[in-house]
Amino acid sequence: MSKVVCRTKRIGGGFGGKETRSAFLAAVASVPTYLLNRPVKITLDRDIDMMITGQRHSFLGKYKVGFKDDGKVLGLDLEIYNNAGNSLDLSLAILERAMFHSDNVYEIPHIRINGRVCFTNFPSNTAFRGFGGPQGMLITENWIQRIAMELEKTPEEIREINFLSEGAVLHFGQQIQHCTLQRLWTELKSSCDFLTARKEVEQFNVHNRWKKRGVAMVPTKFGISFTTKFMNQAGALVQVYTDGTVLVTHGGVEMGQGLHTKVAQVAASSFNIPLSSVFISETSTDKVPNASPTAASASSDMYGAAVLDACEQIKARMEPIASKHNFSSFAELVNACYLERIDLSAHGFYATPDIGFDWKTGKGNPFRYFTYGAAFAEVEIDTLTGDFHTRTANIFLDLGYSLNPAIDVGQIEGAFIQGMGWAALEELKWGDAAHKWIPPGFLYTCGPGSYKIPSMNDVPFKFSVSLLKDAPNEKAIHSSKAVGEPPFFLASALFFAIKDAIIAARAEAGHKDWFPLDNPATPERIRMACADEFTSLFANSDFRPKLSV
Repeated sequence: MSKVVCRTKRIGGGFGGKETRSAFLAAVASVPTYLLNRPVKITLDRDIDMMITGQRHSFLGKYKVGFKDDGKVLGLDLEIYNNAGNSLDLSLAILERAMFHSDNVYEIPHIRINGRVCFTNFPSNTAFRGFGGPQGMLITENWIQRIAMELEKTPEEIREINFLSEGAVLHFGQQIQHCTLQRLWTELKSSCDFLTARKEVEQFNVHNRWKKRGVAMVPTKFGISFTTKFMNQAGALVQVYTDGTVLVTHGGVEMGQGLHTKVAQVAASSFNIPLSSVFISETSTDKVPNASPTAASASSDMYGAAVLDACEQIKARMEPIASKHNFSSFAELVNACYLERIDLSAHGFYATPDIGFDWKTGKGNPFRYFTYGAAFAEVEIDTLTGDFHTRTANIFLDLGYSLNPAIDVGQIEGAFIQGMGWAALEELKWGDAAHKWIPPGFLYTCGPGSYKIPSMNDVPFKFSVSLLKDAPNEKAIHSSKAVGEPPFFLASALFFAIKDAIIAARAEAGHKDWFPLDNPATPERIRMACADEFTSLFANSDFRPKLSV
């Protein structure tokens, strides 16, 4: 491995699909490269890419929940299954994170969770933003919503009565510390004026038969760290030049998430120099070896801390020189150190402390800390066509003292819209018994013509993002928090707002019982769930379209 140097300037987006599934294509390219002794490049067509490189995992959850008349949950017995496809890939780790997040933000006194990875006749599924966490939390929010219907309360009431509190111990033994959930929820509820919004929606629904509106508020808690302990390490190389500029190389990959910007900010603030004096050229294995994947939302934490470690080493060497003279600039100080033969290069390293989990006992601290968030959504559906639009989305997230609020707000907005695709738009259709019009084993939705991703038309009419103030996080670099994956699940607020609107539509037709609604809540599923005199001609009110998973 020491004879092979891999360099990456940047990649055009990541989100998990490039973490492992690029390896077999690289292996394919390496064969003609070796035989012909020439560079070889493979570029897949979009349809071929979607057919062979895998998707995010579909999950099945089977639950039994015990609760009191006031909605307080007493126990949960949960079985979850994920569709791995034809190889293990990262499916086990994805299942593990789903199991860790199957309580979402709720205190459940008695809980048992069993998970299974399913070997199926599909292309191998792989990592995606959230890494199983959103799927686990969506199962939770489904049974929360079902409890609400059984007790004739709102889901928000059930959520609030079961919230985790400071010092609570999770089902895997980790204690909750610095919990900002209640403050986030209260500020969001006030910001969106939730009670008024619900009353206005109810009033609208009374006066409109074929258009219905729904609202929902959904919380989230996302654990930050790789659940595989050895991956929680990071290296960096910092080099200071005699003109006062700084070259930083670290093991993380820039993919548009702003990692290089944040890391450069850490170096600039450490040396007290302008950001323009710090340069990050590329990620290279001859500068920083043995890097972990740029994943799990932890890269800014880890590489920022590794760079800070290197900067502090250099500053410690410069201190004796700096203390003797009053230099007018950083460049002057660097020149003086150079003349005194001070080493102006340092390797920094960071290993996430106080984490570890024992699967034999089922106890431990798999996460360094948690990022909390909550979202409000209001949607309007057309009950005759199943079409919907998002009228309002309001998001609150606790990011500690954000390293770069502009980048972080962009990450939150992007995650929410991407999550909208997962929750309500993007459906795979494979040739199977339920889709006989597709050749067996063929992926029909393999391009933008049939696989619908969010567009500009799907952006909420009113879209606001707020960061919680005065909530420092002592467990990460400069009191910040990770932002990459936590906001993704908040798009489920759209899903439950859609379901709230469907409940209103079904009530007018006399159907007031709980009903299943799988994600994605596509127009077809919304239309069939709005049981009325038209659907009753060929389907029962509890009709459940089969998923092509």
